[in-house]
Amino acid sequence: MSRLFILGSVVFMLASTAIAADKQKQAVIKAAEADADFAVQGEYTGEVETDDGPTKLGVQVIALGDGKFDAVAYPGGLPGDGWNGVEKIRAKGETQGSQTLLTSKESTGVINDGKLTISNKDGATIGTLKKTTRKSSTMGDRAPIRAVVLFNGRTANKFEGGKLTDDGFLEQGITSKQKFGSFKLHMEFKLSYMPYARGQGRSNSGCYMQGRYEVQILDSFGLEGKNNECGGIYTIKDAAVNMCFPPLSWQTYDVEYTQAKYDSAGKKTENARMTVRHNGVLVQDDVELPNATRGAPVKEGPEPGPIYIQDHSNPVRFRNIWLVEK
Repeated sequence: MSRLFILGSVVFMLASTAIAADKQKQAVIKAAEADADFAVQGEYTGEVETDDGPTKLGVQVIALGDGKFDAVAYPGGLPGDGWNGVEKIRAKGETQGSQTLLTSKESTGVINDGKLTISNKDGATIGTLKKTTRKSSTMGDRAPIRAVVLFNGRTANKFEGGKLTDDGFLEQGITSKQKFGSFKLHMEFKLSYMPYARGQGRSNSGCYMQGRYEVQILDSFGLEGKNNECGGIYTIKDAAVNMCFPPLSWQTYDVEYTQAKYDSAGKKTENARMTVRHNGVLVQDDVELPNATRGAPVKEGPEPGPIYIQDHSNPVRFRNIWLVEK
């Protein structure tokens, strides 16, 4: 084998690796700028015929780039809307011409024009699901009279590093100037669309209570709902159910946070606690927080702390942020 051939092969491999790395970093924050796969990705719901009669089914279709997809089917309905929390059916998908084909061991599906038609092993159609766009039950909740409004779309001056986008939303990488003890927090956020990224590289951010304890923000649409995914308390507890909507959807966090207690000598006597509702669904129920999140900007202590929204180099947008102190 010639040295020239070997050198050419190495250069090709390095170039391919660089291209793949660049694709993983590509992030779209406006739907109008998304690719054709974005129109296929999303949630589908309807009924299918089974041996026990008509059964509700929910399916989440996740874009992986270049016309490829993962899909997860949930008997009973989508997470938070009928799914029993146990059974899942996984499928792979690929766009071919004007339609996207999904295949699993149990069935096949065809997505075309916002509809998912499912057939059994014998090729018989057993149901058609329609694409749906869910909305959080707490979306747009207004701040009560006694609330501290951190962001209402007009100015970012309540945050250190606060910066508005051209369409009036707040960017990630900010720390509230005001500090708090115990509170109830409402915030709305939008994840970027990053089909080539995987895991923690997929629209990563996080919201830290008092700058100490993180509720993860991540595009974990269709994943397991682990503690390092959306709705998880980082390194401490998985979400009870993965309520992450598809990227570029507006989502909500409603957090009830109780600060830790300390004695006069500064020794902690009770851990902080947190309850989290993601898109209106309870995903963390009065969870005890034994330690601060690794890398938190504020160490544990009796002093009040800020609301800190992490910058992990992925664009995430925020709006309607307010809290009520307890």
